[in-house]
Amino acid sequence: MMSDAEFQRWTRLVTVQQDLVTPIRTILDYLEILCDDVRRLALPDVLEHLDKATAAARCLDEIVGRLLDSDGPLDMDAQREFGGSQAKLRHELRTPLNAIIGYGELALEDLPPAPAAEKLRPELEKLLGEARRLIACINALGKFGTGAEPGADDPAQTVIADLFRTLHPDRPETRGCEVGRILVVDDNEANRDLLRRRLLQEGHQVELAQSGRQALQMLEKEEFDLILLDLIMPGMNGIEVLERLKSDQRLYQVPVVMISGLSETDAVIRCIEAGAEDYLPKPFNLVLLRARINACLERRRWRGREQEYLAKLKIAKDRSEALLRNILPDPIVLRLNEGETIIADRFEQATILFADIVDFTPAAAKMAPAHLVGELAEIFSAFDDLALRLGVEKIKTIGDAYMAATGLPSPRADHVEVMAEFALGALDVLGSINRDGGTDYRIRIGIHTGPVVAGIIGRHKFIYDVWGDTVNIASRLESHGAPNRIQVSEPVRNALAHRYEFEPQGALTLKGRGQACAFLLVPRQHVRC
Repeated sequence: MMSDAEFQRWTRLVTVQQDLVTPIRTILDYLEILCDDVRRLALPDVLEHLDKATAAARCLDEIVGRLLDSDGPLDMDAQREFGGSQAKLRHELRTPLNAIIGYGELALEDLPPAPAAEKLRPELEKLLGEARRLIACINALGKFGTGAEPGADDPAQTVIADLFRTLHPDRPETRGCEVGRILVVDDNEANRDLLRRRLLQEGHQVELAQSGRQALQMLEKEEFDLILLDLIMPGMNGIEVLERLKSDQRLYQVPVVMISGLSETDAVIRCIEAGAEDYLPKPFNLVLLRARINACLERRRWRGREQEYLAKLKIAKDRSEALLRNILPDPIVLRLNEGETIIADRFEQATILFADIVDFTPAAAKMAPAHLVGELAEIFSAFDDLALRLGVEKIKTIGDAYMAATGLPSPRADHVEVMAEFALGALDVLGSINRDGGTDYRIRIGIHTGPVVAGIIGRHKFIYDVWGDTVNIASRLESHGAPNRIQVSEPVRNALAHRYEFEPQGALTLKGRGQACAFLLVPRQHVRC
């Protein structure tokens, strides 16, 4: 590992290199564009100057490219030789740079006065501007390697200090190390043993596999946080193992770091494309190995947290949706989830039922609150179960009254028959409750069929409700009915006459509706609820 002094020196070296590389690449790009334009305009004298400037720029690029070499002039001992080496370097850099500026100025002077050639003048001036700025960067090399602390008024030195602070390997916040269970897959026994020792020293749990097939067998039974996978193995190579892992729904999220003696770019690209998290060439740089394992394990830990968070979100969403489905029909919940905000529909054929417990109000006055709620809950819960079995839509309870509908929110052709079955079933259910509980509850039921409007009403405590004359008439039929009898309108009787028997009740005077014929549905023993 580099010492502080070595790391700081390396940081400054990289920064200086970047300061030089960027303008040189800009100069080369300008020259390439200018040469193309000059060839197109057939200006041989200008092209000759630009070709020489391009050669000088390439020479300059090669010199800078050697800056980070171990034997490069900037990497010498700062205390002993750096000053002299730096002076030599500045001389080497200035020579081709002066050539670029000189040939650029000659090209500018030789531009013919033609309008097309004049368009090249701004580009040539940009080229010369970049070259002159590069001279300032070369002069700044005088501060490199002096050991002086960065000055607050020196932007270049401040950048170096920031980079040093960010990249320094001994920063306290980077000392923490993720540990995990790691599977090492390598056909070479020495490599496996070496990796195992290194990883154990870092605190990891380590398992070894000597082939891809053995690794896949182990992964079927055990869980790992990370796989170090050799690329070249007999029988099944690393890419084939990797493809198997990434096609397995249980294993595809386990990070895989490929390890190989191959350092060719094509091999790296192939592994990354196949789903590898990273690629480490052999022999390993231990610092790099530790950093990449740490990064992979940290990413896996965050993925795990993300999965836990998403699972909790799903549970909360499912609970919320289940609660919503308790108060709204499923199709309405679906429309709300899809973003529909105003839900109001007209149904030309729907059937409405009202059921009211006879004399419940005076009886309730003598009950304790818990007993009252318990009695209503038992009756209406039984009605709810019956409605669910038959596909009847419970609309709401109003005190001791129960309102239901059929034919909405999804239209159905048998809406009248289904409601009749529900009414008959409600009488049977109430009879069972009375027999089991020793009570004597009785209900009046009214049913009417016709057009209605249904929709969501309210903003916070909303409800799916139904409106229209059909609702009002069904309510009036119930209030004018008899205990434990089902009173229906003439349209209901007509729709069910083929299946049920009815007792005529003559014309009733319904409040707000005038005269209307009513009938009592006769229960039949063979009717099943």
